[in-house]
Amino acid sequence: MKLVNVIFGISFVLYLLAMIILLFLGQRGYIWVDVTLLDYIKKSSNFVPFKTISTYIQAIIGSSMNMDIPIKNLVGNLFMFLPIGIYLPFFINRINKISTFNIFMIILLFFIEAIQLVTRRGSFDIDDFILNMLGALIGFRIWNTNIVQKLLK
Repeated sequence: MKLVNVIFGISFVLYLLAMIILLFLGQRGYIWVDVTLLDYIKKSSNFVPFKTISTYIQAIIGSSMNMDIPIKNLVGNLFMFLPIGIYLPFFINRINKISTFNIFMIILLFFIEAIQLVTRRGSFDIDDFILNMLGALIGFRIWNTNIVQKLLK
């Protein structure tokens, strides 16, 4: 069990570093410094559920844009938070129920989205939130499978 803890600990630190780079330090294009924060939020946010997702799905079906863009966005946002669905219940025993996990993830994702807005290192997109949450839930379900639980014992 000690070896599993070490492996999980090291991989979690590497995962966190990758997430910090992806979410806050990676290249994000032009950062709007000449507008107020409120204007930035208005111009860079999507609060309409499935607007971005449907645009990307239509682009995939109709081949109206480079396939890398919609696939990277949809699959990337889905799988970016999948590991957290495994790490959280491993490290924090209280987050082993789906209700507790959901509350924690909702708070965490809104916190991340807020930091991205305030620092102007990203935008708020409810579709990203939906895909991130779905990915985390997939990870949580994987964590709770009999196979994973037997491997850890």
